[in-house]
Amino acid sequence: MRVFVSSCLLVCAAFAFPAGSFAQEKAPKLAILNIQAAIAQCNEGKEAAKVLQDKFAPKRSELEKEQKEITDLQNQLKNQEKTLSEDARAKLMRTMDDKTRIFNRDNEDATTEFQQAEQDAINEIGRKMVGIIGDHAQKNGYTMVLDVSSPQTPVLYADPGTDITAKIIELYDAASGKPTSSSTTTPAQPKPAAKPAAVAPAKPPEPKPATTP
Repeated sequence: MRVFVSSCLLVCAAFAFPAGSFAQEKAPKLAILNIQAAIAQCNEGKEAAKVLQDKFAPKRSELEKEQKEITDLQNQLKNQEKTLSEDARAKLMRTMDDKTRIFNRDNEDATTEFQQAEQDAINEIGRKMVGIIGDHAQKNGYTMVLDVSSPQTPVLYADPGTDITAKIIELYDAASGKPTSSSTTTPAQPKPAAKPAAVAPAKPPEPKPATTP
C-alpha cells in the first residue's frame, strides 16, 4: 500500500512542473490530496472493500473456529491439570501444538492472500485515479499536487481550502459511471502527521492463542 502511494506522489510530482513552469512569474498553485482516503471512499473503492469482506468471510470463520478449538483445549488442560495422567497430559499438549501450528499456517496464508487481493484492488483504482488527478490539476492550473496520506510527506501545514480529495472522489465516481450519492460523507481534512487512513476492510483475524503450558 505504501509503495503504491509513493508511486502516486511521484506521478503527481511529474505532471506538476511542465516545461517552462519555473519561468512563469505567477506564484505556483498548490493542492493537497489524501489519495488513500480517495481510493477508500470512492464508490468503486467501497464496492471493492465489500467484495473482499464477502470473499474472505468463510476463511475468517474457519480461523475463528480453529482458534476456539485451541482455546477449549487450553481450558481443558487448565481445569484437569491435577487429574490428568502424564500420558493424557502429553497427548493433550501434542494436540494443542498440532492445532496451533495448523492455525498459524492457515492464518498466515489467509492474511497473505487477503493483502495481495487488497493491493490489487488499490492499484487498479489508483492507476485510474492518477489520470483523474492529472487532468483536474491541469484544467485548474495546479503546479503541484501533494499526497498527504503518508506521514512521510513533507507538509507541515496546508490550508484546508487547498484539499481536492472530495473533488477527486466526485470526478472519479462520475468517470466510472457511479456518481457520488448526496448522502456520501465528505472526507475529513487530512492531517499530514496522522496515521494513514485505512483503505480496505479489516484483514483476517490474527488471534494469538495463549502459550501452551
